Amino acid sequence: RLLRIGTRGSALALAQAGHIADTIRAAGCPVELIVVRTTGDESLAPVAELGVGVFTTALREALALGQVDFAVHSYKDLPTAADPRLTLAAVPVREDPRDALVARDGMVLGELPAGSKVGTGSPRRAVQLRALGLGLEVVPLRGNVDTRIRKVRDGELDAVVLARAGLARLGRLDEITEVLDPLQMLPAPAQGALAIECRADDLDTEHRLGALNDPATRISVAAERAVLVGLGSPCSSPIAALAEVVEDLDDSGDGPAKIIESLSLRAVAATSDGALVRASITGKTSEAESLGRALAAELLDLGAEPLPAAGRPAHRWIGSS
Repeated sequence: RLLRIGTRGSALALAQAGHIADTIRAAGCPVELIVVRTTGDESLAPVAELGVGVFTTALREALALGQVDFAVHSYKDLPTAADPRLTLAAVPVREDPRDALVARDGMVLGELPAGSKVGTGSPRRAVQLRALGLGLEVVPLRGNVDTRIRKVRDGELDAVVLARAGLARLGRLDEITEVLDPLQMLPAPAQGALAIECRADDLDTEHRLGALNDPATRISVAAERAVLVGLGSPCSSPIAALAEVVEDLDDSGDGPAKIIESLSLRAVAATSDGALVRASITGKTSEAESLGRALAAELLDLGAEPLPAAGRPAHRWIGSS
């Protein structure tokens, strides 16, 4: 049976879907790519003004209508609200989730002079860049990877911040002048991960796609996105989160010590005055979502800005590449 893959038409989206297609073909199943135009592709307005699901709604509709058999999303673009018509069939192994700097003259972040113009389309990145106290001028930015990097090459910007995962999938890691430590720039929830959705009633396709699933990635991303839910997202304020499945030594019993897996989760959120609050938590991998909600509650106690009350406009931020 031929499987039709729904994808956006950007170079990055095609690279991501193409990787999934190659994996499925290698398992002996024919596939084809179907390009679907989304609101985010049609408009050059800032992503924050376009609302939730600008890169995913059209793909989900094409899937629900049977125009494609499954869709490949950048997981960080996927709304946290579930669509009952669809199911998350697989979350493949995640690329390195860190952010990356592409700067003029091969500079790293700490070498950029005060006043340097750094472009980003992400409020999450913008607020963390400002919080570093380097005196950088953060410039709003839209466009694909080529467009953004060209602004550095042409001298319009001194640097741009992008997801390392996107550059890896495009084969452009050599453009990076610094991979940013999460202590400086914590990534967006689910950054570097893909979400593969199919119709909830298509059990055959769901079964085929299940082989692509990576449990550690799925657990980590579930915890990160639970932080968004707990803060009233998608995304009422610039929010960053990163979870990792780590190995611990359990020597609490009478018998010999054994290796157990646990989940380490940290997050950053903005307050109403633009400051940042940080928190972290560790717990069982089986409790990923509850850990995320607990961490969100701690961030709210520390002053993170919650979702505005009904009747007041919300600033809806979502991740961008």
